[in-house]
Amino acid sequence: MKYKNIQLKDVADIVMGQSPKSVFYNTNGNGIPFLQGVRTFGENYPQIDTWTTSYNRKAKSGEILFSVRAPVGRVNWANQDLAVGRGLAALKIKSSYSKEYLYYLFKKIGGQLDSLATGTVFTSINKKELEALELKIPVNLSDQEKIADYLQKFDQEIELNNQINDNLVELVDSYFINFLNNVTTVEKTIEDIGTVVGGGTPSKKIAAYWNGDIAWVTPKDLSQHPLIFTSSGENYITGLGLAKGSAKLLPTNTILFSSRAPIGYISIAKNNLATNQGFKSVIPNKEYSFQFIYELLKHETAAIKNEANGSTFKEISGKKLKQHIINIPNSEDTSKFNEITKPIFKQLRKLEEENEKLLAIKKELLEKYF
Repeated sequence: MKYKNIQLKDVADIVMGQSPKSVFYNTNGNGIPFLQGVRTFGENYPQIDTWTTSYNRKAKSGEILFSVRAPVGRVNWANQDLAVGRGLAALKIKSSYSKEYLYYLFKKIGGQLDSLATGTVFTSINKKELEALELKIPVNLSDQEKIADYLQKFDQEIELNNQINDNLVELVDSYFINFLNNVTTVEKTIEDIGTVVGGGTPSKKIAAYWNGDIAWVTPKDLSQHPLIFTSSGENYITGLGLAKGSAKLLPTNTILFSSRAPIGYISIAKNNLATNQGFKSVIPNKEYSFQFIYELLKHETAAIKNEANGSTFKEISGKKLKQHIINIPNSEDTSKFNEITKPIFKQLRKLEEENEKLLAIKKELLEKYF
């Protein structure tokens, strides 16, 4: 396969985003979907939570959204027409090149583009630098398409698994609400159903505390990888770091619950792990399953947020979470809930693990082809 070096300006028309005034923003669907940057980027498609009734620059459906501010180089597909702010550029790939191939190329090299970035307040890349970006691509369009088609098969399977899991989550959430509405409950507190445990960060000045074999999770990890089951975060700590700090080793099936920045990221520990101080996690008591407590905390998140303190960043303390009042069914009813939901959570975990394997293979292929 023959390759050639070419600049981005030769393969794409570039539209740099420009942000409208914030008075035009809304969250109730008025106007056109709006993206300021990568905050709501997904694996391939962004989530929309902001709209604007006035805009300056637009990305059309099918174009590549490219981050031009920190983190520079992240990409998603525009799956609908949307307004783009100053943190993004829209790339319209010319017809003589495969836009899918270019997308995967940016998936591979995007994280390396900080070396091209300029600026002190925000790491950024301007239009001139973007246009001059050197790319190495196959000479023949058919070769570009062949590679992209192969990689797309992995994305399609991952997306199918995600859709199945989304449907299963919706099913369980709906069943939980219906379940609570049709059983007799008694008033209890969170500490009646589980042990609330905080986290901590070992001193970063002491190298012996870091790069060990104990997974250490932060709210940022759950933000970047919003999975139902979590096995690790970006960093690991050592046994010494665990012993010398305030982090605690949490057992499998502990419910991780972020207590600040923001409140309410929830995941289930897939194995023993530790967290930073951004969590107040719940270790289920023997008579309550992790499925039940996971669903209960999701259901109670809004109420827990209302009890939080802080003017700039809201935080729920361990004491307040322990004392948070909940309505709990009797043990016979919760056992029925567990029997029904256990196989669903087993399937959720299975599909997430399948996706992890598919993503690992896809990563190897990106290394091979790009």
